Amino acid sequence: MPLKRSSSMKTQLVNAIQLQEMEVEEEINTSSSGSSPQLNNNTTHPAEVNKGHTEVKCYTVEEAVESIGFGRFHVLLFVIMGSANIVEAMEVMLLAVVSPEIHCEWRLEDWQVALVSTMVFLGFMVCGILCGYVADKYGRWKVVFGGFVWAAYFSLLTSFSPSYGWFIFLRCMVGCGVAGAAQGASLLPLGSIFWMLGSMLIIILGMTVVPSMGWRWMIRFSIIPSIVLIALFMLIPESARFQVSAGNIEGAMSTLNRIARMNGATLPEGELREPEVVSMRRALRGVLDHLPLPYKYHKMFVASFTYYGSVLSGSELLEKNLLCVTDADSDHQIKHQQEDSLCYCIPFNMDDYQTLLISCFGEVALIPLNICLLNVFGRKPSMAILLVLSALFFLLLNICTTMFGFTVLLFLLRSVVSMNFSVVYIYTAEVYPTSVRSIGMGFCTSFSRIGGMIAPFVAQVLMSKSVILALSPFATACLVCTIGVVFLPIETRGRALLQDG
Repeated sequence: MPLKRSSSMKTQLVNAIQLQEMEVEEEINTSSSGSSPQLNNNTTHPAEVNKGHTEVKCYTVEEAVESIGFGRFHVLLFVIMGSANIVEAMEVMLLAVVSPEIHCEWRLEDWQVALVSTMVFLGFMVCGILCGYVADKYGRWKVVFGGFVWAAYFSLLTSFSPSYGWFIFLRCMVGCGVAGAAQGASLLPLGSIFWMLGSMLIIILGMTVVPSMGWRWMIRFSIIPSIVLIALFMLIPESARFQVSAGNIEGAMSTLNRIARMNGATLPEGELREPEVVSMRRALRGVLDHLPLPYKYHKMFVASFTYYGSVLSGSELLEKNLLCVTDADSDHQIKHQQEDSLCYCIPFNMDDYQTLLISCFGEVALIPLNICLLNVFGRKPSMAILLVLSALFFLLLNICTTMFGFTVLLFLLRSVVSMNFSVVYIYTAEVYPTSVRSIGMGFCTSFSRIGGMIAPFVAQVLMSKSVILALSPFATACLVCTIGVVFLPIETRGRALLQDG
């Protein structure tokens, strides 16, 4: 009985296999007859059959860019878009230079001075998300150009502010404009050079213009780079990737041909085709799938929090003469903690401006060391090392030293926090796959602005109460972030960039 049952099962299995093979053969015959009707005609020449199946050559924007290569257009693009970092740096450093002036003129409390910086970052964060959406829908060129115009216009209006309320509102609008201009300025770490130039430029304006003409004229002169960039930006075409995604193949071909002529190159043979577009739902899922949520944003938050904290802490210590220096001059021996006095703040003198100017060099002076750290130790160890050094230098600002010693400490602090910012940016970009990298970086960058919004209240409000009380949160944030970095699940050094999430 078992033998009969076994032979019956074998017979059924063989019949099923034969039936499946017959169905597959029928599908092959049907598809071949439908796709190549010429094969049914015995008089058709084989060459004609092959000719009918010849496919048109196609290429994508990425392949066209690879074919064009690096040339004069990219140098022009680098200079113009990198200069957008100059505008952003000037607007951020302007707050450090103007704070002592408006502090006296409008008799402001410490929290009111801090609110000015916070409103700028609030405008940057809110409008940054909006500008990203508009750029994807209507084109990046329009958003960046509009950002330049918007920032320059409202920055000019800031110089005519009749009151504190108008000042913070207009600075918030400036933050919105800078957010639009920053849509095309992701050039780290080379962008640090342009950022340093912007920081130095606003400090030089403070040294030369504020003592003789006042802070309002300094702001008016500070918009000159924005006006120059508005004119230069007319030389840059719209993104070919956006034109293809919008269905404007003709416009994309015109842009690519223009770039190819400037670089002395040619485009690939064939037709430009539109690549697969990643849906918003798929993009958001890809962003959330890479790195657990706490790991995703805390690095960018701490990087922004400590960077702007170092900038504002240095200027606040100089403004209020809270430094413990052994060779203080007559100006730095005055303490401004008596809020009942007629004016409890003194504007920066030349030595203060020189100290801030020297500290700006720290943002680019150690870039070669940063590159060595990345290549030798990798991303995670580099972040851990730089975070520990940042915490150490924040605490060392409280020790008693000479003015030269304080300048060196501030220089080193600005160096390590800038290096950490660059490493965090590189690591975050490498973690996300290409298909969701832009939206992932947008989320992280927007979240980092929260750190910029909190930093002024720590650096400018707590500093009047206690120097160590104001510096400790920055050092603590660095140490806590170091622990998180150690447990990061991914090391991106030597790993190929993911193309799809």
